Amino acid sequence: MSSSMNRRRFLQASAAAAGAGYFYTADAVSADRVAAGPNGKIHFAGIGVGGKGYGDITQAARLGEVVALCDIDEKTLQEGKAGKELPNAKHYFDYRKMLDEMGKNIDAVTVSTADHSHAPASIMAMKMKKHVYCQKPLTHTVFEARKMRLVAKEMGVATQMGNQGSAASGLRRAVELIQAGIIGPVHEAHVWTDRPIWPQAPQVMARPEGKFEVPKHVHWDGFLGPAPERPYAPGYHPFAWRGWLDFGTGALGDMACHTANMAFRALKLAYPTSVVADATDVNLETYPSSAKITFQFPARDQMPPVSLTWYEGKRDGKKLLPPEDLVKKAISIDTSMNPKRKGKLVNSGSILVGEKGMLYSPDDYGSEFFLYPAKDFMEVNKTKPEKLPINGRGDPGMKAEWVEAIRGGKPAYSNFDFAAMLTETILLGNIAIRLTGTKLDWDGPELKFTNNDKANHFIHYEYRKGWTL
Repeated sequence: MSSSMNRRRFLQASAAAAGAGYFYTADAVSADRVAAGPNGKIHFAGIGVGGKGYGDITQAARLGEVVALCDIDEKTLQEGKAGKELPNAKHYFDYRKMLDEMGKNIDAVTVSTADHSHAPASIMAMKMKKHVYCQKPLTHTVFEARKMRLVAKEMGVATQMGNQGSAASGLRRAVELIQAGIIGPVHEAHVWTDRPIWPQAPQVMARPEGKFEVPKHVHWDGFLGPAPERPYAPGYHPFAWRGWLDFGTGALGDMACHTANMAFRALKLAYPTSVVADATDVNLETYPSSAKITFQFPARDQMPPVSLTWYEGKRDGKKLLPPEDLVKKAISIDTSMNPKRKGKLVNSGSILVGEKGMLYSPDDYGSEFFLYPAKDFMEVNKTKPEKLPINGRGDPGMKAEWVEAIRGGKPAYSNFDFAAMLTETILLGNIAIRLTGTKLDWDGPELKFTNNDKANHFIHYEYRKGWTL
């Protein structure tokens, strides 16, 4: 594991934060965080400005001024929508150079690169006391997630992860209701997805054969960033990187920060005690064709132990889903509440099973939910948050909440205190996939598996020279 931070101090700081309930109650306001002034214009820079990055930086632009754009693809910068809509922003192909040259002119950055570059870019910015909005999943490795949380706390910056369901009134109300005991103690949660929708196993399980010339508009060294050296191939950039172990985090990393977000919050989850995966077509290059991953969590804050199970991909031509009895209940809710679904289960969703009922969310973001049996809960199925702040503005609302935090307001709802713990836990599942069939016991405060040394090697990796945390 490579890190400039002393391991003992690193873990002591982590344990202290957890022991203080820091994941849920941190007050991130500091004098440094309002450098732009309560009414001053915030100067933004965008790191990765194609695809989702375009939306992130242009939404930020409505709340301040964009002074710099960075992308490893010259076409994205020069011909893409962000470059055209933000003509006064200076262009860079390397975020390190951008931050070195323009650091004094930048207050905050959006980071919307491939997963493996999230942490290096975000941490460099935070160490310069820049506020950071980073796309989900927050990081590529478990260790990076831990470090992101601690650096954000140390530097006192305003942060937000881009899992936009966090802004939804439905998600926030579901959190309130579950924590109020509306369906009783919850012992199990189930989350499923329609991902992957990009090339990975079983179609792709080895690197592309042959030699390929790097397109003139692609800065390949910049794309590789901290990842191990490999030659360019057209199967990596711009979107297909998600299925490759060295660049993306697969279906789990891509979507669980969305679809498991509500359950994670509502059940006050933090460190699991164990994780085990049952995956198919596991290989050394890409994520699997299917996986069922079960996380076990201990009792916490008067809540009983609970399991959270994740389902992705297909097996024998059939989509992996929760147990049949739960699927039938969910379909019955859909039939009565959403007749257009015609008795079929949604492609992505989540279920929380309590002793007095069940909560079913039929979307990627937890923004809509229904309680079962419906006849017992009709009065609460459409209510709005009562204690949590109402946002309800989706992705733009996430940026607005982040900017409010920059100006000295309360921490954004998906700030790195929470988002890093969510990401860290989720990414343990990708390690379990690599060792499919093996139950891995996790010691969260010590950042290690206690029963499998091989698994510990996947917590982080050695960065290429020139790229650091």
